[in-house]
Amino acid sequence: MFIFVWKEVYKLVNQLEYKQKKMSVGQWFIDLWILVRIQYANVREQWILIIVLASLFPLTTLMLLHFFVENPTNEMILRIVTGNMVFALIITGINLLAQDLSWQKHRGHFVFYATLPISKVSFIYANLIKGIITSFPSFLILAIIGEIIYDLNWSFHWFIIPLILLSILSIVGFGVFIGFWSPSPQVTNIVLPSLMMFLGFLTPVLIDSSQLPKILYWLSLIFPTTYVAEALRELLSNGLTKGVIINSVILVVFTIVSYFLILKNIKWRIE
Repeated sequence: MFIFVWKEVYKLVNQLEYKQKKMSVGQWFIDLWILVRIQYANVREQWILIIVLASLFPLTTLMLLHFFVENPTNEMILRIVTGNMVFALIITGINLLAQDLSWQKHRGHFVFYATLPISKVSFIYANLIKGIITSFPSFLILAIIGEIIYDLNWSFHWFIIPLILLSILSIVGFGVFIGFWSPSPQVTNIVLPSLMMFLGFLTPVLIDSSQLPKILYWLSLIFPTTYVAEALRELLSNGLTKGVIINSVILVVFTIVSYFLILKNIKWRIE
């Protein structure tokens, strides 16, 4: 009799724990959905302007190279187009997102989030999703315009979809980390434009790695944009190769590392 009662109690406890866990997971998704809507509301009225301005600089570079470079080879064309696609991600996923987070942090907006019954993990994911939403349109616009200007015949592969998502996630994760780390908006406004120009013009995004000095090449290896550009070029020209898989694995590592660095550096309040 005692064994029978104990089994029933044990079964009931397990059911309650399962329901509580299920409710907590469901509540986490509800919190995430609310936070995503809050983040979207911050850019809802100006998202068209953000996309246009974020696309303008890489589009200008694309057109300049189109007029400046005469009779480019197919390899050069592919590098120019994919490089400017990555440049669009740098502007939206790193520059704009990091500035926005830094501004929110030092205006005390995070104090408002600290009063809510939410986890830091939900807040981080909400900002990552916001970065994906604002980055993808510019990336797609540059791909379409580049294909039209240079009359490209892309070698599309099914892996392009996960690669694009992984590329945006790794770059956005880097931008979110800078936004949470930044000690002040002034530092952010100084660091980000310099970083944007360095990543765009002094790493193997638009330039072949063999043309760079060794020190710049080694520095470029610590940024996800290098691997995004290489993976896109390889996939669109030769399909799914070993190099694409290796670069994709590296981007996964960048995404995971940036997530843990964000979780470690995020603070609701600043001194």
